[in-house]
Amino acid sequence: MILSDKTILEEIEKGTIKIEPYDASCMGSNSYDVHLGKYLAVYEATELDAKKHNTIRHFEIPEEGILLMPDTFYLGVTEEYTETHAHVPFLEGKSSTGRLGIDIHATAGKGDVGFCGNWTLEISVKMPVRVYAGMPIGQLIYFPVVGEVINAYDKKKNAKYAGQINKPVESMMWKNNF
Repeated sequence: MILSDKTILEEIEKGTIKIEPYDASCMGSNSYDVHLGKYLAVYEATELDAKKHNTIRHFEIPEEGILLMPDTFYLGVTEEYTETHAHVPFLEGKSSTGRLGIDIHATAGKGDVGFCGNWTLEISVKMPVRVYAGMPIGQLIYFPVVGEVINAYDKKKNAKYAGQINKPVESMMWKNNF
């Protein structure tokens, strides 16, 4: 079951969902549109290692936009900071984004109850495409949780992505024990 626009607004009023900045025109019938933040990043190395800290280089999207290329993997960020304290948030691409050949996440479309931060986007493109800061990039949908949440993300001591800032965050896989 997905929350309706009315229910999302009720949850925002109660404080269980937070979206900043919030714009009523971005509310759909059962989703909220999010926008591409002004920063992108790319990995500095050409070969990544899951057991090592792979560093990234941040850069700002210029006013005239930036041309993304199919042979490059980009990390982006949502302009919106969100908090979700009683629901499971899902971030999906908009159909208009997909029709431009832009994928906004490779695997990480689901958030956890208690996630607070800007969403890091895992961006790849099918063909060269120019993108702009502030363009609609995806939509958040919310699912109710059945039962009590014992281990909310914002309360976990080992939450690797808690409090994400308004810049893309690299993989923290290297912090896992394997």
